[in-house]
Amino acid sequence: MMVRKRYIGIVIVVLILIIAFNNRSAIMLKVFSAASISRMSENRISDLGDGLHVALCGAGGPMPSTSRTGPCVAVIADKRIFIVDISSGGPTNLGLMGLNAGDIDTVLLTHFHSDHIDGLGQLAMMRWVTGNHVSPLNVIGPQGVDLVVDGFNTAYSQDSDYRNAHHTDFVAPTSGRGMTAQSFESPGDGSKVVVYKDGGIKIEMLTVQHEPVSPSVAYLFTFQGRTAMISGDTIKNTNVEQFSKGIDLLVHEALSPIMLETMSNSAKIAGNMGASKIFFDVLDYHASPIDAAEVARDSNVGHLLYYHIVPPLDVPGLDSIWLDGVDEIFSEYTLGEDGTLFTLPPNSKEIIKVSSGI
Repeated sequence: MMVRKRYIGIVIVVLILIIAFNNRSAIMLKVFSAASISRMSENRISDLGDGLHVALCGAGGPMPSTSRTGPCVAVIADKRIFIVDISSGGPTNLGLMGLNAGDIDTVLLTHFHSDHIDGLGQLAMMRWVTGNHVSPLNVIGPQGVDLVVDGFNTAYSQDSDYRNAHHTDFVAPTSGRGMTAQSFESPGDGSKVVVYKDGGIKIEMLTVQHEPVSPSVAYLFTFQGRTAMISGDTIKNTNVEQFSKGIDLLVHEALSPIMLETMSNSAKIAGNMGASKIFFDVLDYHASPIDAAEVARDSNVGHLLYYHIVPPLDVPGLDSIWLDGVDEIFSEYTLGEDGTLFTLPPNSKEIIKVSSGI
């Protein structure tokens, strides 16, 4: 009797599997529909709550990497998203992180190297059509930002016409397409300038050193008693050290000299003199991991988040080379990845890592 019951049970399971297999398309469509509703209903910003939130929508540099696309930092305050630099992979990562491009308030550019701006046109387009905006995207930057914005507006002008013709003003109002530039003169050493102030959010610009790339700036965010600075590309810089005194989170770029020197020598041995020179040349206008750790220590910041990580660290074990010596200088740090997210609750000292990656 037990054998017979077991046989009947197996037959029933097999029949269920056969029915499910024969109807797999209909079943998967229902699953897909439910997942789509769930994804489109989620609001990551509301889930984060009050305070200042900082996420890496791009933790790497210009070299290809499987875990870190080019530089992009999202700062969230008062349910608004501010983007500091926007690499080509940044817009896609924002979606993967559950952040809606339609919620972007302003983009801030630190300088105009291609890996910091090449996603700007795509981001502006996504913000426009997903947020039903009636005003163009505001783009803040140092002198020269108007040239960048004008160029992208021209390049995307035909696409904008297509979007409006297809979706009408209901989705893509012509008044909201493109971007407007807001240029600020880089402040002198030892000073900073307010470039945005609204609803308790204050953003200040300060000059950094990335010669021959000039102007180059960093941004300091303040909201609900919490502070975060994004360094942009720079060598170890006294302005960053001065204005990051006691802040909660320092998001600082870094490049490993020993690894780039090795790459330069390897390229020379391989006969690729152009690559050898590039790897050597970049050494003189970026901070090292040690440099950034010293700034964090000397400025007594709450936490150091590394980004613009060069070279890529896709092979297991390379992290230890890149971070060699950092622990002896400053222990409160995170090696950023795409999707790393920190939240700084209002009027407190808490620094909470919400996500380590996408």
